[in-house]
Amino acid sequence: MTPPTSARVCRAFATAALALVLLYVLIDVVLQFLPPHYSVLSDAESDLAVGTFGGAMNLNFLARAVMSGCVVVAVALTAPASRLRLAGSVLLTLAGLCSAALVFFPTDVNRPDEFGMTPRTTVGLVHVVFATFGFLAVLLAMALLTRWIGRTRAVRGFFVVALVGLGLLAASLAVCAQVVGLTERLCLVGILGWTFALCWRLRSSPPS
Repeated sequence: MTPPTSARVCRAFATAALALVLLYVLIDVVLQFLPPHYSVLSDAESDLAVGTFGGAMNLNFLARAVMSGCVVVAVALTAPASRLRLAGSVLLTLAGLCSAALVFFPTDVNRPDEFGMTPRTTVGLVHVVFATFGFLAVLLAMALLTRWIGRTRAVRGFFVVALVGLGLLAASLAVCAQVVGLTERLCLVGILGWTFALCWRLRSSPPS
C-alpha cells in the first residue's frame, strides 16, 4: 500500500536533514586538519570560516540553515498540531536564518595571545550577535519540540547535552576562555545529535 503523500514528504525532508547533519560533522572534522589549524580547545567553530579553506565552513553554515528548514517541514507534517509545534518551528526557522547570516559576517579570529569571543570590528560584533541569537533560538526550539514530540530518550538526552554545553560555554566565557572552543563544540554536539534523533524519529514514524 502506497503511503500518503504527507508521510512520503515528511520522510523525505527528515532524511535530508539526517544527511545534512552527517555532512556538517564531516566538513567540521575535515576542516580541523586543514590550515590554519585552529584549536578545538580554544578557538570557536566560526574561526574555521576564516582562512584558506574558509569557504567550506561557510557552505556548512548554509547547510545548517537548510537542515533547519528540512526539520521544520518534517515537523509541520507530523501530528499533533499545537502551539508548542508552531513556536518551536518559528524559533528553529530563525536559528537557521542566523546560521545563514554568519556567511556574510565573518568572525574576528583571536590573536595568538587572545582567548574567548570578543569582537574587534563591527562585522565581528554582528557575527557574535547572530551566533548568540541563533544558539538561544535553537535551544528554545529544542525545548519546545522536545516536549511536543513526547517520550523519546535520544531526543531528550541530546537536549540535555546541549543545555549542559551552553552552561559550560557561558561559564568558560566568564572564567576560563581557553576552553571556549571545546564547550561550544559540546553544545553543537547536543544540537546536531538532537536534530539527528528527532529526524530519525520523524522518519521512522511519519504521519499516516
